[in-house]
Amino acid sequence: MKRIAYLRPRTVEEALSDRKATGGLFVAGGTDLIVRLNRREIRPAALVSLRNVDEIRKLQKGNGRASIGSAATVSEIVSDGDLERLYPLLVEAASRLGTPQIRQVATLGGNLGNCSPCADTMPPLLVYGASIVLRSEEGEHTVRMEDFARGPGQSCMEAGELMTRVELDPPPRGARTAFFKKGRVHADLALASLAALVVMDGDRIETARFAAGSVAPTCMRLRQTEALLEGR
Repeated sequence: MKRIAYLRPRTVEEALSDRKATGGLFVAGGTDLIVRLNRREIRPAALVSLRNVDEIRKLQKGNGRASIGSAATVSEIVSDGDLERLYPLLVEAASRLGTPQIRQVATLGGNLGNCSPCADTMPPLLVYGASIVLRSEEGEHTVRMEDFARGPGQSCMEAGELMTRVELDPPPRGARTAFFKKGRVHADLALASLAALVVMDGDRIETARFAAGSVAPTCMRLRQTEALLEGR
């Protein structure tokens, strides 16, 4: 059996070039990819590791905004005090993803890129109105989180594109948030999940945002529910 080449680029440009030259797959944490390899579901010619690409491992915060590299680990997100203060919903959901061992290696880009309907980090990012930056050799462009997933395992990414970061605008002032997840056992995949963000004006709901996971082919905003509650 032919061996799978393992490449270790240090820049995004090198990673894109290596993938194009080999037709291989990007790998960061590998928590899902390795399972598929062991099951012989896939047999790529090469694996292009993103572990040494520092540009996409950064967590940057400023002016109330945040930019999270796609190769940042879930554990890094959970332990970041600024993210917990600005985006508590994301940190709470990330802390419920798998076990501590999985969170040490699993990445934000991997959790989102699989486009699983039970991805723990996607409902909070939908609620926060996040966007994803994709780069190819032709340049980069931004897509809304709502437009990224098209079905289980299917995203809007074109061949040759790499997710580099997730960008978040400042959250609404005075927002109250909650994350709910129901699995069969502790650390299991979600049977259902819900991210909720509400801004109150006295006794009236000024802003309501809800996103659910594991209830449809993709994680989704519950816009009809939001419209029903706002102003009441």
